[in-house]
This record gives sequence, structure tokens and C-alpha cells, in this order.
Amino acid sequence: MFRRWLPRRLSHGEEATLVEHLDELRSRLIICLIAIVPAFLLAFAFNDQIMTWLTGPLPPDRDLVTFGVTEPFTTTIKVSLIAALALCLPILLWQTWSFLAPAVEPHFQRVVLVFVVIASTLFACGVAFMYWIVLPRALGFLTSYNEDLFDIQIRASYYFSFVAFTLLAGGLAFLMPIFVLGLVRLRIVTARQLRTNRRTAFVALLVFAILLPTVDPVSLVFEVVPLVLLYEATIWVAVLMERRWQRGWDEDFAEVT
Repeated sequence: MFRRWLPRRLSHGEEATLVEHLDELRSRLIICLIAIVPAFLLAFAFNDQIMTWLTGPLPPDRDLVTFGVTEPFTTTIKVSLIAALALCLPILLWQTWSFLAPAVEPHFQRVVLVFVVIASTLFACGVAFMYWIVLPRALGFLTSYNEDLFDIQIRASYYFSFVAFTLLAGGLAFLMPIFVLGLVRLRIVTARQLRTNRRTAFVALLVFAILLPTVDPVSLVFEVVPLVLLYEATIWVAVLMERRWQRGWDEDFAEVT
């Protein structure tokens, strides 16, 4: 009975009108929103543990302060919502894939679960890297810069927003291999193009790292290096996967001709 309320995923090559695509997109967005609600309630119930964990990278000699009557509550809501988005990542990825799946062959659709698991693992690795490697050094530098001139007080709402969005951005950055391999699978780019445009990609990764909340030079280095290594690893994986996929493309072309 519950399956009747789920949006129907189109088959590969099945034609649909614009209205049908928009209706499916609306249904999948509703599923994502419904999934976020219990995740938010769970995160809000354990907000003390989450916020205590988020203060881990803060130097021990620094304390958080609040300004205003509503700030403690609104800050807790914001952190709980970001945590809910992180918890719902597998569902969000699954719904995104289900919407895009008709564009690829059926045999490739069967490996979607593997890609969702890999993407969730990469996201967790990105969050862990930012939490244990980048944030302690970034916060140590930023909260002590010119401390002889300033009475440094760290506002709680700014701190939790900074840390939460840094962790979220780091986790999303580590999803780059999945995105690039998807483009290779759809034959939008090739492994050769990835190698040829390596310098352009490095500049793009540098710009992305600069746009992250951590803006100090120390954090920038720690952010760029793993992204570059991930890009290089993605090229090698793309070469191997492209050879495998090419055999399938050749077989499909032979069947057609």
C-alpha cells in the first residue's frame, strides 16, 4: 500500500511529458522533506551531544558567548537542521539518482546502491578530515590572530555556523569523484580530457577551497591537497572504468548495427 504513494521511476528510454517530469520531481522533493523531519527531531533531541562534539576543535582556552535572548534557541535549531541534512544524505542521494536513472542503461542502474554507499562513505571521510585535521588548525590560527590587540570573544551562533558549514562543505567536496565518474559514465567528459585539463581543474579546486568558510592560509593548504589527490585518483579510476564501460558501449553498438 505504501508503494502507491511513492513516485514511479521511469524506465530507460521511456518518454514522458514535461508535466510528468515535474510531477515526479515534486514527489521526490516531498519525500526528501518528509525524511528530514524525523531526522531533525532526532538531531534536536540529541542537540547537547552534537553541539558538545562540534566544540571539540575549539581551543581549550576559548569559550562561547551569546548575545540576545533567542540566540541559544535559534543556534540550536540551525545546528539540528544541518545535522538532519547530513543524516538524510543517503536518502537525498537515492532520490536524486532515482530521478536521473532513466538517462542511463538498466544494467548501470543496478549498481546505484554501491554508488550511494560509496558517496556516503566519502562524505563521512570528508567530515572526519575537516573535523580532525582542518578545523583544529584553522580555529587555533583564527581565534588567536592579533590577540594582543583584540578582546577575542567567540559568538556561539557564528561559531556553530562556521563549523557546521565547514564540515558540510568538506563532506560535499569529497563527493567530487562520484560526480566526475558520473560525467564520464554519461560520456560528457573522458579520462583523457580530465588529464588534459588537469591545471584548470586544480585552479577550480583552489577557488572552491577559498570559498569554504575557513579562509586562513594554513587551512587552505590542508583543504586543497586532499582535493588534488582525490582528483588524481579519480582520473585513474575513470581510466579503468572507461575501459570497462567502453566494452559495453561497443557491444551495444554491435547489436544495433
